[in-house]
Amino acid sequence: MEVNQKAVLFEQTPIPRAVAQLAVPTVLSSLVMVMYNMADTYFVGMINNPVQNAAVALAAPVLLAFNAVNNLFGVGSSSMMSRALGSRDYELVRRSSAFGFYCSVFCGALFSLLCTLFAGNLLGILGADETTWEPTRAYLRWTVMCGAVPAILNVVIAYMVRSEGAALHASVGTMSGCILNMILDPVFILPGGLNMGAAGAGLATFLSNCAACLYFFVLLYVRRKSTFVCISPRKFSLKRNVIAGVCGVGIPASIQNLLNVTGMTILNNFTSSYGANAVAAMGISYKIYMVPMQVALGYTQGIMPLVSYNYSSGNHRRMKQAVFFVIQTLLPFLLLVSLGYWLGAGALVRAFMEQEEVIAYGTRFLRGFCLGIPFLCMDFLTVGVFQALGLGKNALAFAVLRKIILEIPALYTLNCLFPLYGLSYAQTTAEVIMSCTALFMLTRIFRRLAEGKKL
Repeated sequence: MEVNQKAVLFEQTPIPRAVAQLAVPTVLSSLVMVMYNMADTYFVGMINNPVQNAAVALAAPVLLAFNAVNNLFGVGSSSMMSRALGSRDYELVRRSSAFGFYCSVFCGALFSLLCTLFAGNLLGILGADETTWEPTRAYLRWTVMCGAVPAILNVVIAYMVRSEGAALHASVGTMSGCILNMILDPVFILPGGLNMGAAGAGLATFLSNCAACLYFFVLLYVRRKSTFVCISPRKFSLKRNVIAGVCGVGIPASIQNLLNVTGMTILNNFTSSYGANAVAAMGISYKIYMVPMQVALGYTQGIMPLVSYNYSSGNHRRMKQAVFFVIQTLLPFLLLVSLGYWLGAGALVRAFMEQEEVIAYGTRFLRGFCLGIPFLCMDFLTVGVFQALGLGKNALAFAVLRKIILEIPALYTLNCLFPLYGLSYAQTTAEVIMSCTALFMLTRIFRRLAEGKKL
């Protein structure tokens, strides 16, 4: 019965309803995740200490680096699982999920160990100076040195649960941890609570990630007879087809994220030379920008199981309908958000910190970022389609073009031409060019499928 229900969702449910069932919970969980990331910045900002805010901003690339593992085993396993579901190979679904689970645990533990052993070098790379060194280290102590395994694991399991169409359960698990984090933040951060500052934000994040993992373990136990997601050690396999299927998509997705971390680290290093106020403003404006970015990412990632399943089962027409439906609904939304951000940039930054210099910096930064928001639609959607179809090399080439060829050189060039303020326009420059490339690539994919050619 459970198998039939999954087939109905992927094969027969009208596209708008199927996309809503898969994407809306994913978007909601993405929004809650952004809110909980912003909660750290918001409550630390209430202390009105730019140094504490700068510490959270400087640590952000390390937390983004978690996504390298999340993408490797979350995106990789979920893509493999959805394609295996489409071809009715349920044993491969189970083995793919077990492989992703245990590899995530190992990599998270290794991440924690390396960051603990080389903490001094890490802080220097992040751009911490004598002022921001200690609060940045305190924030990383909880979020990374202690918290890498639960932070990675709850995201990877959510991807796996979503791959078989249970987007609502995946989102509830993710949101439960995020909501707990927002509840704990003021208790641990503010003077009226434990007054721990940035360290308190890190502790709240660690505890919330542990709670999210607990939810997923309970969910998998309760649904053990009806779910294909399997974390039994007996299903862990190093068979070539499992490793190739997961890593063929996961490794390019992971490299893509590492390139994002590299870009953000370069951005923070450029900004840090202008002082703590500039770093705090950049951190605030970037997190505001992350709201529509995560909506676009959540929407496009949410439909991946639908695209993967129908591609594998040969229903290319339904796959194409799902992709075009996303464009028709997501693009107008992002255009409205971009306009709203441009008009309300100052008020949005002021909501996080009442310091005039930070507000002045942040307003100009946010206006630079917001111009690229509408172009995120095609960029994220194309990468999602590549991952869904198992075209890992295409996704990697897309990421290299976006970061190494376009965005990172743009950071250096624009900072030279327009010191500090040019930095926020680098992403927009890259996104405009990438959206044109994305449109060409999607058209080419659909043309080849219509002609019956291999991708």
